[in-house]
Amino acid sequence: MHAISQAKEDPGAASLRIRRARAEDVPQVSALDAEVTGLAKPEYWRDIFERYGDRRLDERFFLIAEIVGDDHREPILGFIVGEVRVWEFGSQPCGWVFAFSVEPDARLQGVGKSLFDAISAEFKHAGVQRMRTMVARNNHLHMTFFRGEGMMAGPYIQLEKDID
Repeated sequence: MHAISQAKEDPGAASLRIRRARAEDVPQVSALDAEVTGLAKPEYWRDIFERYGDRRLDERFFLIAEIVGDDHREPILGFIVGEVRVWEFGSQPCGWVFAFSVEPDARLQGVGKSLFDAISAEFKHAGVQRMRTMVARNNHLHMTFFRGEGMMAGPYIQLEKDID
């Protein structure tokens, strides 16, 4: 993982850093997710960290955005999780983003773009040339963000069925 930071204009000023998640980040990730989705899922996030933050790190990415200064570290501002997937339903290897969130007060400040750019670079470094995600049709926030980053409808259609 290549941590990225926005350039500091003032040597004492805080800067945005994107880095891999650590175990101690999981409660903050879970809290941010609960704030945004309205659903608390702490066990889910512990499991996601075990699978995506601690193993097969050359193809799985759990990235955190945080503000860091010379003498302090603020709470996380966002996260993105994805992995390289290969040959599902005949698909060529691609990067797949399946979790993404930014602190509501930090939106429109480049945090989401920095996370997206960082995971894009990781996917490219892993040797894939395409990335995918899935967005609910009524999630206008995510739809607008991902479309703004150049993502468009792909060649696959999601199908679903209620299981009786």
